[in-house]
Amino acid sequence: MTSRLVTDVFAGQYHSVFKGRGMEFDEVREYQIGDDIRSIDRNVTARTGRPHVKKFVEEREMTVMVMVDASRSAQFGTVHQLKSKLAAELAAVLAFSATRNNDKIGLIIFTDQIEKFIPPRKGLRHVLRVIREILYFKPSGRSTNLVQALNFLNQVTKRKSVSFILSDFYPSTLMTNLSFKQALSIANKRHDVIVITLNDPREIKLPSCGLMELEDAETGEARLVDTGDKALREQYHKDALKRIKERELFFRSIGVDQINVSTEGGYVGEITKFFIKRRKRLI
Repeated sequence: MTSRLVTDVFAGQYHSVFKGRGMEFDEVREYQIGDDIRSIDRNVTARTGRPHVKKFVEEREMTVMVMVDASRSAQFGTVHQLKSKLAAELAAVLAFSATRNNDKIGLIIFTDQIEKFIPPRKGLRHVLRVIREILYFKPSGRSTNLVQALNFLNQVTKRKSVSFILSDFYPSTLMTNLSFKQALSIANKRHDVIVITLNDPREIKLPSCGLMELEDAETGEARLVDTGDKALREQYHKDALKRIKERELFFRSIGVDQINVSTEGGYVGEITKFFIKRRKRLI
């Protein structure tokens, strides 16, 4: 299904949006009628006594890094799938799109530590390995350290890459963390960083079903709440919308593109909107 989705929906869109590193020098050859005089190589022309021009070719190959948050909060989902499974599916779509474009694909799985690093390479076999690792990897960490993950990205990826971060960006206090803002800003200057935020409906709205024990997935702290209390549910919903808005404004302030997806499914439309927005920016 993922391979078909890439072929039918994303193949052309990915290619048109991610252009590679630009023009790369290829060779110097003798001037021919119709060549742009601005491309004349003065040094070679002076040395040979005949006009020569520099020839450039478009460098298409890119490096795509997929960064997957494997902390405990990723093991949550109340609709069709867990966030971790949604992340794996999205990573597969990105990886297959990259390999169809002849790009290298690399993987960083992180929690509060760097759990797994697979250096960028090409080829279907490599892509299948990346997807298999995301699906079956068992992390040892429980919480999230995005600052460490971003610093690691900068250490292992020296050339500019397109870096997708798949996370729920938990906890909410992350958006007020100056170290995270600084690390993300630096990473976005060196690379093209795109965040894919993983969401679940229960994080936005509580059902009315009496007493419910809510547990913080990353700290283990539990709290008993009365979901039958309408005022509590309304405040929960209000706080959730505020958190989502603040997260959106945070990424926008740094110039990082964001794609919102949910465990409810239907992420095709969100990724398509992202591609359309990117294309308009390039025009």
